[in-house]
Amino acid sequence: MDVNASVPQVPVTVLTGFLGAGKTTLLNRILTEQHGHKIAVIENEFGPVGIDNELLVSEQGEQIVEMNNGCICCTVRGDLVRILNDLKTKRQAGEIDFERVIIETTGLANPGPVTQTFFMDDSISTYYMLDAVVTVVDAKHGHATLDQQPEAQNQVAFADRILMSKVDLVPDADAKSLKSRLVQMNPRAPIKSVNFGEVAIADVLDVRGFNLNAILEIDPEFLAGEHPDAAPDGGHHHHHEGDDRDGHQHNGHHQHDDAIKAFVFQSARPFEPGKLEEYLGALTQVYGQDMLRYKGVLFMNGSNRRTIFQGVHMLMGADVGRPWAANEKPSSKVVFIGRNLPKEAIIKGLEACLAR
Repeated sequence: MDVNASVPQVPVTVLTGFLGAGKTTLLNRILTEQHGHKIAVIENEFGPVGIDNELLVSEQGEQIVEMNNGCICCTVRGDLVRILNDLKTKRQAGEIDFERVIIETTGLANPGPVTQTFFMDDSISTYYMLDAVVTVVDAKHGHATLDQQPEAQNQVAFADRILMSKVDLVPDADAKSLKSRLVQMNPRAPIKSVNFGEVAIADVLDVRGFNLNAILEIDPEFLAGEHPDAAPDGGHHHHHEGDDRDGHQHNGHHQHDDAIKAFVFQSARPFEPGKLEEYLGALTQVYGQDMLRYKGVLFMNGSNRRTIFQGVHMLMGADVGRPWAANEKPSSKVVFIGRNLPKEAIIKGLEACLAR
C-alpha cells in the first residue's frame, strides 16, 4: 500500500442533497467563480436530468471540459470508476491539472454506491481519498422529504457535513426541529445553515470527514440524548411499538421515529485485532445491507498508533493513523449509522472483542 506514500492522494468530496435544495447553484458557482482552486467536478448522471445544460457541452457521451476558471467538468453516464481512472491517467500524463475532485450525485441517488467506489478498486483507493460526503438539506421541505423518500434518509445517514439551505424561509422552530431530527439520524455530521444556496466553497472542501477528528467531537446534543436512556431504549423499542408511537405523538420533538439511527461504541480497553476482524466480518455479512456508514478510531492491542477504520455496507477499510500522544489516553470510539440495527447486540459483540 505504501508504494505511493510520496504522492499525496487526491481528496474527493461527494456532494449530495435533496431535490431543489440548491446543489446545482453551488455546483455552478464552483465551475464558474474565481475561487482559485483547481477542481475536477464530476457530474454523475443516473437519469435524463442533469445540471443546467448550457454549462456543459451538450454532446452525447462523456467529455472532459476545461472551464475558464481552471476547473474541469466531466459528465458521467454510468461508470464512475472509469472516469476517475481516466482523470487519473490524464493527470499523471500532465494533460490536465486538478488538485481535488467533487462528485455531484443526482437528487434521487443513494450516495452509498458512490462512496463504495473508494473502497473497492485499488487503482482508485490508492490514488484518491474520500474527503467527505456533503449533503444539502432543504429546511423548507426537509421533514416532508425525509418522511416520503428513503433516498433522502440515506443522504443524511452518509453525510460528514450537512448544509441546511432555505433556513431564511422557515420559522426558527421548524429549523430547530429539523435539526434535532437530523442529529438523531447522524450525530457525526456538523450541521451548518446556508442561505440562498450561498455556500462558502470552504464548507465543501477539506472537511476531512475521514480523518476522524470529527468523530471525536460528536455532537454533544446527541450524546446527551444517547446516554441517559441508552438502556431502556434498547429494551423497549421493539416490543411496544404501539405505545411507543402514541407516546411520541404528544411530544412534538420526537414524532419522527426514523428507521435510520446512530449509536456510539466507546472503550478504553484495547481490541484484540484478530477477534475484532472476525466479528466485523460476521457483522457485515448479517447486517451489511442495513449498515450504511460506520467509522471510528480504534485502540488496538500491541500497537502504539491509532487505527482509523470506516466502512460502507459490507466494504470496510482500516488505516494506521498517528501514534497516540503522550498526554492522550488511548481509547476506541466507533459510530454506527444504520437502519434498525440491533444496538445492544452489536455493543456486546464488540465488547467480546476487547483484550482480556
